[in-house]
Amino acid sequence: MLADGSSFMKGLLMGGLFCLVLSLLGSFSPGAESNTEDHHHHHHVKAPSKDELKRLTETQMEELSQQVRVYCVIMVQPKVLVYWATAKDTWSKHCDQAAFYSSESSKALESIDLKEKDDWARLRKALKHAYDNAGDLRWFFVARPTTFAIIENLKYLVLTKDPSEPFYIGHAMKSGELEYVEYESGIVLSYEALKRLVHVFQDEDKCPERGRALWKLSEEKQLAICLKYTGVFAENGEDTQGKGLFNSKSVDSLISDSINNNPTNVVEGCCSDVAVTFSGMSPNQMQVMMFGVYRLRPYGHDFHDSLVFRPPEGSDND
Repeated sequence: MLADGSSFMKGLLMGGLFCLVLSLLGSFSPGAESNTEDHHHHHHVKAPSKDELKRLTETQMEELSQQVRVYCVIMVQPKVLVYWATAKDTWSKHCDQAAFYSSESSKALESIDLKEKDDWARLRKALKHAYDNAGDLRWFFVARPTTFAIIENLKYLVLTKDPSEPFYIGHAMKSGELEYVEYESGIVLSYEALKRLVHVFQDEDKCPERGRALWKLSEEKQLAICLKYTGVFAENGEDTQGKGLFNSKSVDSLISDSINNNPTNVVEGCCSDVAVTFSGMSPNQMQVMMFGVYRLRPYGHDFHDSLVFRPPEGSDND
């Protein structure tokens, strides 16, 4: 009897493992179709160097600064109302177009109510809406309101990149064989990457709206899986020195880490001069960041920036 019970338990365990393997194969199919010509090998996307900018004429720089325009997709929920209000009052003003996508309507703040509770399904709907309503904007920034973004630095990162090529940029991470961009640090998509993504949304076998895995995958990983099927792969945004531009920590946390890990050169060990995002801040800290980034200036100091990103027409940004 004990032997029968033991055999039953072994069979149950083997059956469970078999189902688990099938589930994983369903989510990570090795037969993802991608054209080798479309496979970008630049895993590290770097901002242009000063020397690169010097090679451009004033006319070229003026044209580039006007062409690089960003549609911000900001995913909000009523439970983060304070962060939502802070993002609306601070960094989102620097987007050429900012849209707040919510799980439900809110009387306090204006948003696009997607009437969807599931995080992944809601993100899909938001990206499809952004794609349909972006007009001539060709770069897309996806973030939560808990992220603080410096949009001008994002524009600088993609300044010389062609949005008709598939770019999927941010803080690149790896989970097993899957490389993805961390959601908390913000995600940048070119028009071509978003076009491919919206197209694969229609294929439930490759990019299901409701995941088939035994456990629920995060939105950032499901996004990466769907993009991978279209030949678009995660790339790490960096400056010319190789420092990451998309941070999942706040400035003070990064400074504290640098004090511990690089006490002789804290500033160099901290973060990039042209960082795009920071996370993990309170709403008050985000207001302080806004003051430090856009309002505080040392009198008489000229930063000698080669180009200027003008604010959206009619905006009230800093």
